[in-house]
Amino acid sequence: MMSSLRSLCIAAGMLLSSPLMAASADYQPVVASLSRVAPTLNVQVLTHAVAAMQCAVNNGATPAQRLAVIDFSLPSSERRLWIFDLQQRRLLLKEFVAHGMNSGENLATRFSNVLGSHQSSIGLFRTAESYSGKHGYSLRMDGLEPGVNDLARERAIVIHPADYVNPDWIATQGRIGRSQGCPAVRPEVARMVVDSLKGGQFMFSWYPDQQWLQSSAYLNCEPNLVATLVAAKSGG
Repeated sequence: MMSSLRSLCIAAGMLLSSPLMAASADYQPVVASLSRVAPTLNVQVLTHAVAAMQCAVNNGATPAQRLAVIDFSLPSSERRLWIFDLQQRRLLLKEFVAHGMNSGENLATRFSNVLGSHQSSIGLFRTAESYSGKHGYSLRMDGLEPGVNDLARERAIVIHPADYVNPDWIATQGRIGRSQGCPAVRPEVARMVVDSLKGGQFMFSWYPDQQWLQSSAYLNCEPNLVATLVAAKSGG
């Protein structure tokens, strides 16, 4: 039953992706290159990620060197975080990543932009500064989509190491541990993840949420609105 539901959700997301495919194709060579080095990443998810990033760059955002993609339609028991080097078009890492405890058990199905919700957020993010906090070496990021993820900094949604991101848990619990909304990663790879993504890279968290797919200024590339949002985030 869960497998059928997941298939239906993914199918709905793929159907809603058709406007992207008809839009400007300047991102398609990037999609093709990255898809070759990450064949297990759903090409529609990758297309959304690259197109959203390219829309931001085309409308005033500074180009990034790296892109992280999280496919939250996959269970936490699978590696669902990909990090790409955009200049060399290569895959740097494919890893486990946690979702919020109130987003779901093994499958995340609920997402939020609300303080205290303990749910993950979807959409396009820009990474920011690294720091050492209560979880160790971590990375702050800013959500770029109003009403979807733009309270990420206020919610302290950061990338950080966590012992509960442990694949050994899968055999006994059917999932890795969950966070309070942060995309937490294994301690063994956390420094590499933070160092790869700090300083203004893009991160894209995907789930086939129909309202978001239809309304996102980045997914549907609304130039005037995106330019305004980019200028606001950059202090322009």
